Amino acid sequence: MEVIKDLPEVFEEFAEQRKNSFLAVKQLKEKGIPIVGAYCTYFPQEIAMAMGAATVGLCSTSDETIPVAERDLPKNLCPLIKSSYGFAITDKCPFFYFSDVVVGETTCDGKKKMYEYMSEFKDVFIMELPNSQREESLKLWKSEIIRFKEYLEKKFDVEITEDQIREAIKVNNAGRRSLKRLYEVMRHDPAPIKGHDLFKVLYGSTFKFDRSAIPAEVDALVDKIEKEYAEGVMQEKKPRILVTGCPIGGATEKVIKAIEENGGIVVTYESCSGAKSIDKLVDEENPDVYDALAQRYLEIGCSVMTPNPNRLELLGRLMDEYQVDGVVEMLLQACHTYGVESRGIRKFVNEERGIPYMSVETDYSQADIGQLNTRIAAFIEML
Repeated sequence: MEVIKDLPEVFEEFAEQRKNSFLAVKQLKEKGIPIVGAYCTYFPQEIAMAMGAATVGLCSTSDETIPVAERDLPKNLCPLIKSSYGFAITDKCPFFYFSDVVVGETTCDGKKKMYEYMSEFKDVFIMELPNSQREESLKLWKSEIIRFKEYLEKKFDVEITEDQIREAIKVNNAGRRSLKRLYEVMRHDPAPIKGHDLFKVLYGSTFKFDRSAIPAEVDALVDKIEKEYAEGVMQEKKPRILVTGCPIGGATEKVIKAIEENGGIVVTYESCSGAKSIDKLVDEENPDVYDALAQRYLEIGCSVMTPNPNRLELLGRLMDEYQVDGVVEMLLQACHTYGVESRGIRKFVNEERGIPYMSVETDYSQADIGQLNTRIAAFIEML
């Protein structure tokens, strides 16, 4: 097996993966490989992968283009939506620029309306995501996955077979297993690595276009972490924090830094950037590939679901498995579904589990870093 580099070097390579993939997406485009961009964890990657397309996440997490976006969008809209739209309309995101089609989904109202404007200058395919996880919802979501497959077949003049979908499911499941094995190293107490380094790998891996290469690379990293831990290389024992809430990345990594620079360590992420997108596999034994995909993706416990028991189930499980001392929920300003649901999360964490909880509301500016540090330091000191 190839000797893996030192851990800090590996973590930084993953941290730079998004930037390093800018050139890779251009090269894929030049080779005639279709690029499918998406904005949500509900996006069924395997359908696009089955036809040989590369898939990439398009959510932007910088305030750089928000002033441009606010020419079309309200100022009091979620920064993730404004940033994503701003990078799209200014062509400052290579992933968006080179995408042949952008897949949207009917999650929150802001995104739905943004996609209407976006469709004026880009091919946008909207998937009708149900906002509940009932049997009728599963039927609708399965039909939407099939409709997406048929759209790709027509647009790219290809046939997507069930065998190709099955193979894509196996490839993606293998990647999920390895990434899950990675974040499970944080079950150790004291933790073997910093939570921010864990995040760099989880987030950076989403920008690797060859999904089949992920298991070997991540498994080698996990083996290295476990070997060094057995030799006594580990973090200082600190209060163990679970991060939940809105998607984290880019500007909002300031929340992770505030936790780890003020005496805590993030041992697990329940959010889209962490366990939520990896926790469950697609059932490879299900003879109906569309039903298998529909079930796996619809089970994701996002705040757009009403009710949303799957989020509580995952949250509770992570709190137990990672011996969590406190929960920090990161809320983006004007993200109404997560903002409203935070009351239920606080009640679950405090009253049912007896664990301290705090929420922080932020945006993509750096203006509140001082306030974040003060509040989070006080919370961790209390633990």
